[in-house]
Amino acid sequence: MLAALKAFDATARAGSITTAARQLGLRQPTVSAHILRLEAEYGVELFFRKGRRLLLTEFGNGLLEHTRRIFSAEEDAHSLLTAAKTHYSGTLNLHAIGPYNITPIIKAYRHAYPGVQITVTVGDSQSITQRILDYQGDIGLVLSEITDPQIFCLPYREQSLVIFASASHPLAGAQDISLADLVNQEFVMREAGSGTRKAFEELLEAEDIRIKTSVEMRSREAVREAVAQGLGLGVVADRAYLPAPGLVRLNVKGFSAKTCTRLICRAERKTSPLIAQFLRTAQELLQDAKAPNQRRRES
Repeated sequence: MLAALKAFDATARAGSITTAARQLGLRQPTVSAHILRLEAEYGVELFFRKGRRLLLTEFGNGLLEHTRRIFSAEEDAHSLLTAAKTHYSGTLNLHAIGPYNITPIIKAYRHAYPGVQITVTVGDSQSITQRILDYQGDIGLVLSEITDPQIFCLPYREQSLVIFASASHPLAGAQDISLADLVNQEFVMREAGSGTRKAFEELLEAEDIRIKTSVEMRSREAVREAVAQGLGLGVVADRAYLPAPGLVRLNVKGFSAKTCTRLICRAERKTSPLIAQFLRTAQELLQDAKAPNQRRRES
């Protein structure tokens, strides 16, 4: 039964029996036989077969939720044993909204545990949260506030947002810019799942300011390039703003939009060795950053 479930799980994730067989180190007919056995023995249909493509049925989707938990727990158990034997080694799959907050943690983590390989995929907060829920990653770094009880959420760092423009924009040379000056201005916006966009739009709504969206981009780098090309104003976290010729950071009085980065993982996986140590490393970095400020306040 366990072998058949593993064959189903790998096939469902890969969308292909051939790929699943390669990942499991089995022959393709063996994987097919496992899946057919499940369907025949329990009288269910797990996949719709469209040529070489396999699409999960509604029942198959329900079963996949359970097998993901089973085999994710198996991987965590293996990580725990491997960590005890090798003093931390393995692979940690990270999903982040961008490199600026995650890379210092990775640097400190890799210094302490050089045997751990790390992969980073960049996306928006909404898609990252879904990947973590679907066991498609170990840890996510997002901007959105997470209330799902299946997600463990560790607030990490608050950051202010800044507005910037191309040097040729009419506001680029202005000395005093108010929120009212943003009315009807064209902005290069991030996609709908972006935490930066959400925080910006909440401030605009609170101040009753209407703007125009000239174009949507799926990354900070794309927003930066579009702004440089004169397609509109841009909004980005202050840590992610990179000064460059042709770009101007605007000083907008009363603009106080902020976001808070958060590290997330599946709640039941927060004690998995590689995940737990990464979260601990992040907390230690945060404490080290707060310590000088605390000493200045006490002096």
